[in-house]
Amino acid sequence: MSDSLSTDQAAAVETHASREAAPAPLIPALDFANRQIPAHGTMAVDFEARVDFHRLRDYRLGRAMDALNQSECGAFLLFDFYNIRYVTQTWIGGALGDKMSRYALLMPDGNPHIWDFGSAAKHHRLFAPWLEEGHSHAGMLGLRGAIHPEVGLMKEAVTHIKNMLTDAGVVNDPIGVDIVEPAFLFEMQAQGLDVRDIQQDMLGARAIKNVDEIMLLSQAAAMVDGVYQNIVDVLKPGIRENEIVALAAKRLYELGSDQVEAINSVSGERCNPHPHNFTDKIIRPGDQAFFDIIHSFNGYRTCYYRTFSVGSSNHFQHDAYTKAREWMDAAIAKVAPGVGTDEVAALWPKATEFGFPNEMEAFGLQFGHGLGLGLHERPIISRLNSMTNPVEIQEGMVFALETYCPAPDGISAARIEEEVVVTKNGAQVLTRFPAQELFVANPY
Repeated sequence: MSDSLSTDQAAAVETHASREAAPAPLIPALDFANRQIPAHGTMAVDFEARVDFHRLRDYRLGRAMDALNQSECGAFLLFDFYNIRYVTQTWIGGALGDKMSRYALLMPDGNPHIWDFGSAAKHHRLFAPWLEEGHSHAGMLGLRGAIHPEVGLMKEAVTHIKNMLTDAGVVNDPIGVDIVEPAFLFEMQAQGLDVRDIQQDMLGARAIKNVDEIMLLSQAAAMVDGVYQNIVDVLKPGIRENEIVALAAKRLYELGSDQVEAINSVSGERCNPHPHNFTDKIIRPGDQAFFDIIHSFNGYRTCYYRTFSVGSSNHFQHDAYTKAREWMDAAIAKVAPGVGTDEVAALWPKATEFGFPNEMEAFGLQFGHGLGLGLHERPIISRLNSMTNPVEIQEGMVFALETYCPAPDGISAARIEEEVVVTKNGAQVLTRFPAQELFVANPY
């Protein structure tokens, strides 16, 4: 890091470094190792200690600053939607999430800049007072090439960023970037900037959740608990997969979801192999059906599968479900601080043991993945990667565990997913809809 920082800049770095050195502790009433993680509700109240958004913002920015300070970079330039939210505490509609026009700059003074879509920048100036005055900018880079780079928007943006780096005394240091369009990368290089990949640094920062993130994840899961009750109430022959998707999305938004990212709705012969989607298929008597509900509350996501039989069930379905549940329970029991992800993955069957030629084709079936602002965060637990490159499980991680077992009838399959928080005493499960045994919806 350059040592040409001003006194104020150096003080800001020291402030953020010390903040991260002593992160906000779990207050006694929310000691998750010794009592159930709450899902208070979607409102703020004066009579309970619920999510403290000031503490949440301080924690996330502190983690990001720690990642910057430990890197070789003078600044982080962020295009990943979740990294932008983590650092700037701003969010606009998901329609712009893949357009690569929002970006943020985190520099040593710890006061991030955000470039946002049109009038969103003015909105942040009015309603996001944690952003320093003058740090919310309107920006446009071209909407993934819809405006040709020859127009010069990217060149102007890089010139502006380079001038800011010069003023901060870090223009000669590497600049870290998480994800980027090739044309923007080439422009940065053309203007003499030394670009480094820091997506790993940001994912590392986001891996350990604080008390507020965990409560938001718990609330998001509680919303899906309720939606599954709505689903089983109507899960009868004659309803279509897409109608279940519509019902779930409607209920989630009514309950306070800010984004329904995806819902898998899979039934009958479509269960085996798992297609990871939904159709207009009519659900029939005796079908097995499984669903995955992925949504977010205040940005924090769920990934939450449940499997049902419709009206009636057979022994093939029960046997498959029993195996999937055994694999799940073994994994949950293994989760604890200090355990390697390879130790968890080793409890699940090899791809060849449940009908796939290799681990790549079976990826995502016996699987674990971190949950937070993004759907797939650290750690990723799978035989594809964990056996050779394990990650140590740490207190404060939150991840989903998924198992899948095809039935011998060649049609049915069981799919179970549980979300867990890693406490000092092991895993606490967030997902509460009954799943210890195969649930027969509306039995005859």
